[in-house]
Amino acid sequence: MPLMPLMVRSLVRLLSALVSQPTASVTTLLYYSNLLPRNLNLERLVRRELLDGENHLFHFLINFLRCFW
Repeated sequence: MPLMPLMVRSLVRLLSALVSQPTASVTTLLYYSNLLPRNLNLERLVRRELLDGENHLFHFLINFLRCFW
């Protein structure tokens, strides 16, 4: 399977999540990047459905933040 359709689909999913639920998306990114403390108040904002297997750019951003922040 070519990579371009996977990346376009992943980009659309990432952008739609950031536009429709900006706070939950950013909180999820920071939470799984270990940049936010493990807190019950913050954990309510985390959306685990954003971490499905086909959301490659979301996983890339999480790993990028883990490595370089």
